[in-house]
Amino acid sequence: MATFMDIHHGMRDITGDQLREAHNADLAVESQENVHFQHAWADPVSGDVFCLSEAPSADAVQRVHERAGHRADEVHPIPFAV
Repeated sequence: MATFMDIHHGMRDITGDQLREAHNADLAVESQENVHFQHAWADPVSGDVFCLSEAPSADAVQRVHERAGHRADEVHPIPFAV
């Protein structure tokens, strides 16, 4: 499984409860694409939301987000980390 970071733009003023709700929507359908979302972060001032996941592909990550109702604007592979 590969690791991915995806970004959603335009979610200005998102609350912790809204982020949790969106993350839970991803978790509810992630198994359909063999994806596992690990963490989500949000900056309510910029409106950016970041999600870290393990998945077979960037397309699988995007399909989960689309099913959950919030398509990602960017999906980036993370080839390695320290």
